[in-house]
Amino acid sequence: MRLLLLTLAGTLLGLQLTLWYGRGGAQDVWRIQEQIAAQRAENAQLETRNNGLAAEVIDLKQGLDAIEELARSEMGMVREGEIFIQLLDPLPVSATQRE
Repeated sequence: MRLLLLTLAGTLLGLQLTLWYGRGGAQDVWRIQEQIAAQRAENAQLETRNNGLAAEVIDLKQGLDAIEELARSEMGMVREGEIFIQLLDPLPVSATQRE
């Protein structure tokens, strides 16, 4: 009878160890749940970015204002008859020029 109890206790202990620390155990489940949460957060950020890009594409397809704005800001284009003026920051005076 004592041998049977020891065998059952050992089996129970082995099953508990496998449940908590073995492959597919509780630690693996917690780690996977954390990975899922991180992936969902990343997906939400990417979805927000994609929505912004989709709105920009719609603007570019439908209106000339967005195209003109991009041409002016990114390509430095000006309309016919306009004058482009670029203001530069003054150069700092070095120590040798002050003397």
